[in-house]
Amino acid sequence: MYTSVIRPLLFKFNPENAHWLTFQALKLLQSIPFGPATLLSFMQPVEDPVNLMGLTFRNRVGVAAGLDKNAELLPIWKSLGFGFAEIGTVTPLGQPGNPRPRLFRLPDDKALINRMGFNNDGLDIIQERLKNRPKDYIVGGNLGKNTATPNEQALKDYLRVFSGLYNLVDYLVINVSCPNISDLDKLQDRKELDTILKAIMERRNQMVIQKPVLLKVSPDLNDHQLMDTLQLVADHRVDGIIATNTSIGRVGLSATKKRINQIGNGGLSGLPISERSTQIIALVKKELGNDYPVIGSGGIVNEAQAKAKLDSGADLLQLYTGFIYQGISLIKHCLQV
Repeated sequence: MYTSVIRPLLFKFNPENAHWLTFQALKLLQSIPFGPATLLSFMQPVEDPVNLMGLTFRNRVGVAAGLDKNAELLPIWKSLGFGFAEIGTVTPLGQPGNPRPRLFRLPDDKALINRMGFNNDGLDIIQERLKNRPKDYIVGGNLGKNTATPNEQALKDYLRVFSGLYNLVDYLVINVSCPNISDLDKLQDRKELDTILKAIMERRNQMVIQKPVLLKVSPDLNDHQLMDTLQLVADHRVDGIIATNTSIGRVGLSATKKRINQIGNGGLSGLPISERSTQIIALVKKELGNDYPVIGSGGIVNEAQAKAKLDSGADLLQLYTGFIYQGISLIKHCLQV
């Protein structure tokens, strides 16, 4: 029904308006007494617990960061059958993001290009929402810096969001790999990343309860850059990797060159980045060991990509673009692998 009826209707709207309409409908359902509980009984989500990083996930398929930036629909994600959800990217101050249009579909490629720019309500508002989150559901927090914050001061932003979310989420993710914030990718350089990881892990290690901290990496890192990154991850005892973020690459797309040029800059997600994302999962496992936690995110649009990532060593999976194209059936398909 989703691919034959709902998706064609939603795709008549521009992508950001379709996202807004979908969220309004889901928020309405969430506001109805027993709405999420009714949805839960109807969906009959798969319970297939996964123990990882000291946490128990309901199943191995979760919501990727970016879909629910502001922590507005956590009860709904649980009811739909997602095993966990990652909110954000969260910045210290709320910000509108980049000018519209900033989200584009490439239907023939089962892909999206976005240059959203960390639009979110800001730490204070998101903290208040998280105080009412489902307590029996794993929630991650994705950390970023404000666009106006120069890289030289980025660490202050990351530490502020880290401290502000720490007692409200179950795991935390350092995001220095999003291509849609000017010069953010320079924080992936060895010296800058070393400084950020050192400070955040020192802050984490001061906590009474030490929650997992993960690093989200870019699919655009070459193998040498990835090895440098993984050495820092090992040196600072970062707890896990999310592979991967979106890509600035445009190789192998079915969309015309004219269409790609019309869209312009932004991060590519969906099927075209699946192969590189899967390669990086395998490289992480080879370098850091089969027991090192890896969340596979990037290009899962059917069970084939889910299987490839799991076979390469991913412990958990995250959906975003594939969920836009395939709907909730994709969750169960991934869990049947």
